[in-house]
This record gives sequence, C-alpha cells and structure tokens, in this order.
Amino acid sequence: MATRVLAAGVTRKPLSRKRVLRAAIAHADKVGLEELSMRKLAEVLQVAPMALYRHIENKEDLIDAMIDVVFTEIEPPARDGEWRTAMRQRAISVRNALERHRWAIGLMESRLHPGPANLRHHDAVLGNLRAAGFSVEQSAHAYSLLDSYIYGFALTKMNLPFENGRGDVPEIAESMLEPFPVDSYPNLVEFITDHAMKPGYQYGDEFEYGLDLILDALERAL
Repeated sequence: MATRVLAAGVTRKPLSRKRVLRAAIAHADKVGLEELSMRKLAEVLQVAPMALYRHIENKEDLIDAMIDVVFTEIEPPARDGEWRTAMRQRAISVRNALERHRWAIGLMESRLHPGPANLRHHDAVLGNLRAAGFSVEQSAHAYSLLDSYIYGFALTKMNLPFENGRGDVPEIAESMLEPFPVDSYPNLVEFITDHAMKPGYQYGDEFEYGLDLILDALERAL
C-alpha cells in the first residue's frame, strides 16, 4: 500500500491494526501500561484519536491484542517433544518475554477475550503435558505450579531495589542495615556478604535453579 503524502512533504505510513499494536507495545515497554491511553497512543502515532477506532474497539481490545502479541514471542512446547525439555524451554521463553514487556506480567492470564496466540499457547502446553502421560488433573496442577513460579519470579525481579550488574547491591544492603545495631540480623548479613555480594552474582540465575526443582517434583509425580 502506498504511503500517504502530507502537505509538508512528509510521508506517513497508513494506519493499520499491526502498526497501532506495535506503537502501543513500544510505548508501554518504555513508560508502563498506566501511561498508555487511546489519546496518548494517537499522539505517538500522530493521528487523530478517532482514527484509532477504525482498528481498535476500545482500551480493553487494545490490551487483549497487546497480550496476544506477547504470546507470539513465547516458544510453545511441541506436542510430541520431550515434556521436561519443552516445559523448561517454554518457561525460560516466558521469563524472557516478560523481561522485555514488564507491563504484561499481571495481565497474561487475565484476559476475558484472549486472542488466537494466547489460546494456541495454552492449548500447546496442555497438549504436551497430556501427551507425556499427565492426567487432566495433573496437567492442571503442573500448569498452575509452573506459571505461579514464572510470573512470581518475574514480578519479584522487576521490583528488586537494585539491578544486577550495576554494582549497587553493597550500597543498598548497607543503607538497609545501617539504622540497626550491628549483629541484629546475622543471617541476612551472611547472605549478603557471602553470596549476594560475590562477583558475578545475578539474582536472575536463581530462576533456572528453582525451575529445575519444580520439574523434578513433576517428574516424580508423573
């Protein structure tokens, strides 16, 4: 489709649902979902707000579609793949997608009108577990356990008062403990000094350790 030529000689790509979603996700990635409105999105796209409604019904439709795009970025487990490897790869893929789109963490399982990618992903996870021999009930338990861990870890990491690799762990730890008498919290001091402050420590590395414990437990249950 040809681009539209403006009076000032500037070309603008025609508006489409895909372009609206791409702009909405980029904006939410940058400033958070709470700062996203139809009016603000229209400003970002340099169009009149009413122009958006040719492609998006309302704010809920926009969020449904944005979440569906996030699901397209997640590697789904193959139905005929080895279940443990598939669930591990899928969990890491979800974690990585949530790190790119932090605004999506609390919305992934909340949509009343999920899109096709959302439904396809859930169907693939259940299909892989069922093909591995998990009963319907066991599959429900496994899915709930895995997602509770994945989303919970992502939310915890997002809200940490420090960013790994910036070297600010010692400073923040010192400021937290400074108001209290020395030796008030010996176990916490030991954890910080003997583990968290060691070179190369990354809180994110804890994710796969916990994930493997969960997969071990599910394997025993199977």
